[in-house]
Amino acid sequence: MKREPDGTEEVVPETPLAPMNEADIEAAAASDLDNPPMTAEREGQLRPMPRLKTLRRALGLTQEEFSARYHIPLGTLRDWEQGRSQPDQPARAFLSVIARAPKKVAELLLK
Repeated sequence: MKREPDGTEEVVPETPLAPMNEADIEAAAASDLDNPPMTAEREGQLRPMPRLKTLRRALGLTQEEFSARYHIPLGTLRDWEQGRSQPDQPARAFLSVIARAPKKVAELLLK
């Protein structure tokens, strides 16, 4: 249904999309200004997806729980996950150890 400004409704017929071959798909993708094709230059501008969020979710922890368990300030954790900042080298090493042995690290931090 299409609703007009005056409140009336018009039935809009559903027409199926025409099948596309590979060349049509490539041409349509190339003409999409909102999603330009990936180039080496564009790839260099992309930020890497933080794996920290994946690690935290795999451990079944909220940001607050992860922060408390591994003594990482909550604001810092959020900044890392949201891409506002990146962990420095020591923090990346610590996160790597957490990824390999999360229970052992948590136990050691409780002592």
